[in-house]
Amino acid sequence: MTDWLEDAQRDLVLNAGDRMALFVRGEGAWLWDADGNRYLDFLGGIAVNSLGHAHPVFVEAVAAQAATLAHVSNYFATPPQLELAARLKRLAGTGTSGRVYFSNSGAEANEAAFKLARLHGAASDTTAARPRILALKEAFHGRTMGTLALTGKPAMQAPFEPMVPGVEFLDSTIEALEAAMDDRVAALFVEPIKGEAGVLELPEGYLQAARALTTAHGALLIIDEIQTGAGRTGEWFGFQHAGITPDAITLAKGIGGGFPIGALVTFGAASELFYPGTHGSTYGGNALGTAVASAVLGEIEQAGLVENARERGPQIRAAIAGIDSPLVAGCRGAGLLIGVALRRPVAKDVVAAAQQAGLILNAANDSTVRIAPPLTIGDVEIDEFAARFTTALQAVEEALLATDAEVPA
Repeated sequence: MTDWLEDAQRDLVLNAGDRMALFVRGEGAWLWDADGNRYLDFLGGIAVNSLGHAHPVFVEAVAAQAATLAHVSNYFATPPQLELAARLKRLAGTGTSGRVYFSNSGAEANEAAFKLARLHGAASDTTAARPRILALKEAFHGRTMGTLALTGKPAMQAPFEPMVPGVEFLDSTIEALEAAMDDRVAALFVEPIKGEAGVLELPEGYLQAARALTTAHGALLIIDEIQTGAGRTGEWFGFQHAGITPDAITLAKGIGGGFPIGALVTFGAASELFYPGTHGSTYGGNALGTAVASAVLGEIEQAGLVENARERGPQIRAAIAGIDSPLVAGCRGAGLLIGVALRRPVAKDVVAAAQQAGLILNAANDSTVRIAPPLTIGDVEIDEFAARFTTALQAVEEALLATDAEVPA
C-alpha cells in the first residue's frame, strides 16, 4: 500500500471509499498520477471539466480575478456576478423576466429550487393548497437532506430517514405523470437525462408533455441541468432539445469548468417567488467563482464547443460500435454524456481495467459505464479512447473466461 493511500484511509471521511489514484497534474484531456503515469480523462470530473485540465482561459480567469477581488458579502454586487447572471439568462432564453440565484454546488442549487417549489405552493389560496412535489424514480438531485428527499433512490435515503415530507416518486412515463398530476402539485422535478441512474433518457415527448401538464395544473416545471447543462448534450441545456420553456433550471458542474459554483435560473412568474430573507449563501455568487464561470462559458461559446459535443458524441458511439466485444449492448445519452450499456453487471471491473489501460471512466451502475469527456476533445483523443477501451473490455472478457463465467455471445 502506498503512503498516499494510507494517508487517505486514515485522514479522509470514508464516504467515497478508497481513492483510486493520486493525480498530481492535468492538461487538456490528460491526467498524470504521482508515479508519472498518464491517463486519458473521459470522465471529466463527472461532467465538470468542460475545457479539460489547466485550460489557459480557466487559469487566466482564476489568476486575474483573484488578484483583483475574490469575495465580498452578498449584500453587495460585483461586475463578474452581474455578467454571469446576464450570460446565463441569455443562454437559457429566459428573456428579461428571468433571474439567477448563485450557489456553490449543484445540491445547493437544487435546495434553492426545492424552496422555490415550496414558495409556489404557499403562494396559492392557502399554504396547504399545493403540498405535493413530484420527482422521478431513480432520479438524483443531491445528497443534502433536502435534495436527498428529491432523489428517487431508496437505498440512498434509508440511513437518513425520515425524509423531508411531500415528495412523491413516479415512473418515468407520460402515463404515470398524467395519472399523478393535479392542482395540488407545486412542482415537478426532472433531469433531461438521468445520469446517476445509468444515463437514461426520458421517453420521447416526455418534456413536452410535462410542460403541458404542469401548465394546465398551475405547477412549476423545474429541470435539473446540473449534469446536462453547459453544452454537454449538444445544446446549451438539455431542455432545449425539446423546444420548451421551463419555470426554472438548476446548474453546476460544467458551468465552472472545475471551479465550485452552481445556479438556479428562473423564468417568468417563478422569478418573483423569492423575497428578501427567504434564501441565501455566504459564498454564493462571489466574484472569483462568477468570473471563472463566465470565462468558461464564454470559451465554450466562442470556440464552438456546444457544436463539438453534438458532433463528437456520434463519433464516440460509432467508435464503441466498432469494438468487437460481446460485453457491449449499446449506448445511451446525448452529445458527450454517454452511457455504455453492458450485458453483464461488470461495469466496475471495466472501469478498473480501463484505469489499468490509462483511461478514466465511471460506473454509473453495475451495468453502465459513463463517459463524459471534456467538450474540447477531437479525433486524436477519440482514437486513443477507442484503443484503450478495447483493451479494458478484452481484459474483463479474459477474466470472466478464466473464472469459468459465461461471457455473453
